[in-house]
Amino acid sequence: MELYNGRPEDTSGRKEKEIKVYDILDSLHIPYIRADHEAVMTMEACEEIDKALGMEICKNLFLCNRKKTSYYLLLMPGNKALKTKELSQQIPTTRLSFASGEDMETYLNVTPGSATVMGLIFDPENKVQLLVDEELLEQEEFGCHPCVNTSSIKMKTADVFDKFLKEKDKMVKIPFSEREVHYACHKKIGIAVSTLGASRAVALGAYSFALSQLNIL
Repeated sequence: MELYNGRPEDTSGRKEKEIKVYDILDSLHIPYIRADHEAVMTMEACEEIDKALGMEICKNLFLCNRKKTSYYLLLMPGNKALKTKELSQQIPTTRLSFASGEDMETYLNVTPGSATVMGLIFDPENKVQLLVDEELLEQEEFGCHPCVNTSSIKMKTADVFDKFLKEKDKMVKIPFSEREVHYACHKKIGIAVSTLGASRAVALGAYSFALSQLNIL
């Protein structure tokens, strides 16, 4: 599998949403390596891509609560199992389940098999809450799809959280509270919600910030 630096020279035949991802990354001066491949639908099918990129593409899960009134994009290591009951308690929310492909397309402009943090560019009203497993922040590099599952890109993890997400002021859920506050992602890496296997639901930076917003610090 051949690797390329940056966007394809010839964009004919590629979807507009894929090109928009490249446009935004280029505008933010975020370097990335790209691999083009056959459509992949599962983490197992991504193994060859992982080998080519020299890293493991993270798992992207699009979830919703029981009433389908809240939607979440969960990023987690590909080899980690999702425990919906534990995650539901940590957010907290009613029992989580996988959202439909129709909802995925409505809110993130992606289809099943293509879920990605890059889809947040199509969510200007912040309808989707981003949840990130702490382990991903410890990795130097981050891999995902550019809103289509026929290409994959690799970039620096810091660029994703300090540059790309800087453009989106995300709503961060305050644990053990019904309140939410805005959190500027570039100030601290605390935007990464520690959702699985951690004693806190929000990384320390965001947790301290959130508490200050509640005027209890």
